[in-house]
Amino acid sequence: MMRTALVFIFCANALWAQEFSALARIDPARSQVTDAGRALQIDLHLSQTVPYRVFTLDEPLRLVLDFREVDWSGISREQLLTAEAVTDLRFGGFRPGWSRMVVDLAVPMVLETAGMTVDTSGGSAHLQLILTPTDADTFAQQAGAPPDNDWANLAPSLPAPTPDDGPLTVVIDPGHGGIDPGAERGGLIEADLMLQLGIEVVEALNRQGGVRAILTRESDLFVPLEERMTIARAAGADLFISLHADALEEDEARGASVYTLNAEGQDRAAQRMAERHERGDLLAGLDLSGTDDRVATVLMDMARAETGPKGERFAGTLVAALRENGARLNSRPRREGRLAVLSAADFASVLVEVGFLSSAGDREQLRTAEGRAPIVAALLQAVQHWVVDEATRDALIRQ
Repeated sequence: MMRTALVFIFCANALWAQEFSALARIDPARSQVTDAGRALQIDLHLSQTVPYRVFTLDEPLRLVLDFREVDWSGISREQLLTAEAVTDLRFGGFRPGWSRMVVDLAVPMVLETAGMTVDTSGGSAHLQLILTPTDADTFAQQAGAPPDNDWANLAPSLPAPTPDDGPLTVVIDPGHGGIDPGAERGGLIEADLMLQLGIEVVEALNRQGGVRAILTRESDLFVPLEERMTIARAAGADLFISLHADALEEDEARGASVYTLNAEGQDRAAQRMAERHERGDLLAGLDLSGTDDRVATVLMDMARAETGPKGERFAGTLVAALRENGARLNSRPRREGRLAVLSAADFASVLVEVGFLSSAGDREQLRTAEGRAPIVAALLQAVQHWVVDEATRDALIRQ
């Protein structure tokens, strides 16, 4: 016997939530995103009812579904998506206790109905959404994320910052995560791989002593770029290292490269990096329309006059350490770019592209802990040398 648990006609900024138990598992065999004439139909079969909310965002056109929460294991984009009205979709962990699905729409569509039915005998649930075409102005008027006070109250679980005369703090930032998996090639997922590498680097640094190392994420969760900066700042970061592994259409590029911030210009590789990584927040469904640009303020420029050269010195030290430890290097291992993840002014920062998942050789190196060992050793060595060099430089400046 089936009964209707929820049926709504959603309007602008529609939001629904109710306390149920989680975690729900999705049924891959019965779930789909498909065309229904001119309409779009989304059917998700879950092992139980869960709280959810749904809204649309503009530029680009997309539908966002949040759940508390859904286990997406066992299902792929290819299994779900058969609709021509959808250009892409992604799903995964979004923040602690929440999962998200983002559906990129080919044309403006309005959410007409959303309903969840539950099988009272077995407890499984069926969520169905119907969207119909609309015009761009109507879509834009109705688009927007609902208020989310809980998001502002999320506080990273971090140890207190160390005193000024204590050990330096190094923040390791595994790129991507959760709903933003990053590059995928040969069975490797960038988000998972960078998390594993990040854990190995943090453990190596903390075993060695002399610095305090922490991670911006410790599981497969999405962390917005701005939140990564907030985590580093809350920890009292002296150095921020973001880890990535790109994938190109052709198997030509290979090896590691190290990026630092350059707001004036960048080469094609750096431009690709900026477009690839900075669009992650947007495509994950965040509404960034209310954010302001603080990168070019006078105070930040003054602070960056000190932290920028520190990051550049670390980048040079790291390239030398990668070469010394036998890591695979790109033909141009030192690069600069206008990268948002490097824009904080109050600590030195670099982005390390540890290799290319589109390169068979790089994949083989990155696949195992033994293969990643030269990169871990190089990061450990570079941090140790950088800490000593900066301490010596600071002592000379004070004199």
